Amino acid sequence: ADGYYQYQMDECVYSTSDYSDMVYLRSLSYNKDVDVQFNSTVGKFVGLTEFGVKQAEYFNKNQALVQQSKAAVDTFCRPNAQNSDSSVRDKT
Repeated sequence: ADGYYQYQMDECVYSTSDYSDMVYLRSLSYNKDVDVQFNSTVGKFVGLTEFGVKQAEYFNKNQALVQQSKAAVDTFCRPNAQNSDSSVRDKT
């Protein structure tokens, strides 16, 4: 169908059981192209398209948003990973 498709995907990526390598990723996409991404390891928004570069500059000026995104490893990722991992471990 004709139209526009915009979405956001939040991911928590890790491979160790103590979550020491956990990374929070937020990707903002428009019509199947990722325009801008936040990576907690990098600590800022990075534009991946011409439009995304402008978005990243705008987002990075908002220090409250950047700090909230950096903290997502501890406030969003780790608690959810602990809950889901313990559910899996309890069943084995």
